[in-house]
Order: sequence, then structure tokens, then C-alpha cells
Amino acid sequence: MLLSVIILTKDEEANLPKCLASLQNLGAEVFVVDAGSSDRTVEIARESGCQVFEHPFENHAAQINWAIENLPIKTPWIMRLDADERLTPELVEELKQILPYTEEKITGYQVKRRVFFMGRWIRHGGYYPTWLLRIWRTDFGVCEQRWMDEHIVLKQGKIAKFKDDIIDENKKGLSFWIDKHNRYADREVKDMVSLVAEKEDDLLKSSQYSQAIGRRWIKKNLYTRSPLFLRAFVYFFMRYIIGLGFLDGVEGLIFHFLQGFWYRFLVDAKIYEEQKKRSALS
Repeated sequence: MLLSVIILTKDEEANLPKCLASLQNLGAEVFVVDAGSSDRTVEIARESGCQVFEHPFENHAAQINWAIENLPIKTPWIMRLDADERLTPELVEELKQILPYTEEKITGYQVKRRVFFMGRWIRHGGYYPTWLLRIWRTDFGVCEQRWMDEHIVLKQGKIAKFKDDIIDENKKGLSFWIDKHNRYADREVKDMVSLVAEKEDDLLKSSQYSQAIGRRWIKKNLYTRSPLFLRAFVYFFMRYIIGLGFLDGVEGLIFHFLQGFWYRFLVDAKIYEEQKKRSALS
């Protein structure tokens, strides 16, 4: 057994079965770290043969690092997977064929994420391909401590790429998606304040990423320094018009508007609210 898969969960009975089913032919050891689910998540995981551990949730970065440091992982490779994600059969075969013969200098692999929204693949607006480092050699990777937009950073070595995809498709519906992004907005406010203030950024110091580094640089040096609210309009225009997001149909219109405008505008509204509170106290 070469690979251990870490899955973080909290009330994921709608998504977890497909996630676990995609791993059946991989021959990997699966660890589920649950943050106090009240549905059948833990039962589903145990019925599928997963090792289940419970740990209170602070944020994704802290939960991933707890898993890396505390799970009894004995395999040479680790993979991080969200409960609403699944591996394509082609990626499973690619993992089985390539991992055993990986050169020692390669300590991590990136994969492409293919997002589905309301049953439609979101292919435009800069959303595909999104390259993510999700597979790394045990003891070589750690998650940067951020509230949002966290990435695995390697201590040393080089990164290679798999050509096949991870599919991201949440089955909990639009209301859940909106509630989740409202919670994300609270975390995003903390991150955007720290992005402007911090002088050191582990990801930007790394030479291991290309797309992730570029997006972080733009966010830190351009987006966070642009005027509140106006930047949400500009970002949506870039995604939907310049990035051809309109080619994703009605589902794409909903997704790009909510994720590319409403969410960004909500973050700015929460930042504005905090600024008014501080002004009132001063």
C-alpha cells in the first residue's frame, strides 16, 4: 500500500458515498477526520472500511495539519481529498501506474480540479483547469496556516503533474452553498486583512507553484489594494465576460454571479461593517 487518503468531514452523508466509491479500486488506506457530524457520515465511513478519527474543527488548515501530525499514516504518500470530491477512474489508474515509479526528487503531485455546479461542468471564467497540490510524500508536506485559500507547501523537492482530474461536485443544494459561502466570507475577511499586513508568505516564497503563486500574488498585491465594492464588479466582469464565463450557460451564470460577484461583494460588505465598528469605537 503506497497511498493514504485524508478526508475531512462534517455532516457529509450526501457527498461521502461517491467520494469513497471513487477510491475503491485505488488500494489506498482511507482516514476520515470528522468534526462532530450529526448525520450518518461516521457510519458510512466505517461501513466502507475507513479509519475514523474525531477532532474539533477550527479551519481547514488546522484540521489538515492535525491529521498530518496525528494520524497513524505508514504509507510513503499522502493525498488530501474533500468529501464532495471524487477521483475520475482515469486518475485512479494514473496513480496506480505512476506513484510506484516516481523519482525521489519528486515529492509532490498537482492534479486538476473539475468543478460541477447544478450538474454542469464549469469550464470557463478561469475556473478550469485549477491546479492543486493534493498528493505529497509523507513528512514532506504541511498546510500553510490560513483561514481560506490554504495550500500544501513542500519542505523540499520538486512537483510533477498528473494529467487526469479530481471532480468537485457538492450534492447539498443551493441553500447550503449560500450558507457555506456566508461562513467563508467571515474567514475571508480575516485572511484579506492579514494578506495586506503580512510581510512573509510561505506560498509566495516557494518556487513549487505556478498558478497558485500567480493567483496569490494578484490577490495580495492588486485585489486587496483595490477599492471596496468596485473590485467585486471588476472581478465579475473579468470572469464572466473576458474569461468567457457566459459560455457555461444558465448554471454558469448562477455560479459565476454568486461565486464571482455576490461572494466577493459580501466579503467587502463585512469588511466595511468592521471598519464602521472600529470608527465608532475610536
